[in-house]
Amino acid sequence: MSPSPESAVSGLAAARAGDTAALGRLLESYRSYLLLLARIQIGRRLQSKADPADVVQDTFLDAHRQFPAFRGETADALAAWLRRVLAGQLAHLVRRYFGTEARDVRLEQSIEQELDSSSQSIARGLSHPGTSPSESAARREDLARLGDALERLTPDYRDVILLRQLEGLPFAEVARRMGRTEDAVQKLWVRGLVALRRALDGSP
Repeated sequence: MSPSPESAVSGLAAARAGDTAALGRLLESYRSYLLLLARIQIGRRLQSKADPADVVQDTFLDAHRQFPAFRGETADALAAWLRRVLAGQLAHLVRRYFGTEARDVRLEQSIEQELDSSSQSIARGLSHPGTSPSESAARREDLARLGDALERLTPDYRDVILLRQLEGLPFAEVARRMGRTEDAVQKLWVRGLVALRRALDGSP
């Protein structure tokens, strides 16, 4: 679960005071959120030929190193900063995968914009128009819950939901990506949505 705005602020204060355990707990609370974004980006750019969990772990290591330079004071500011750190890790992965080790700031900026767009799109799908600040906080928690629930699904269910629901790909492209027939993918998608609803409800 992502932290509430109040707990994020207190966690930031403790981390800035030198409490490394508080910083670790604060970063850990964003794991599912970052995993969700990493899965979408890796699926788009690398056809899922990388482990999102490894990328997020590297993001946390980099965030620990860079934390003294972070000046934000809110949960939203921290989420935005972590997306930027994640973008740097993803850009490095893309360069390595395609054999171009030279740093490309434009690539990092492009990935960061895509991460921001993915985060906003998912959040909009979890909310209603005209949300209040308290509803926005609940929406952030819902996004983290979605990430947690997706992590509990089987890989096939998770992949079909990411490709169809979160990337908005047509069934034909989802079938191509997953190496299945279009009919099989449609049936898998329906079962996956049922499993996701159960996971979100906490059902076994």
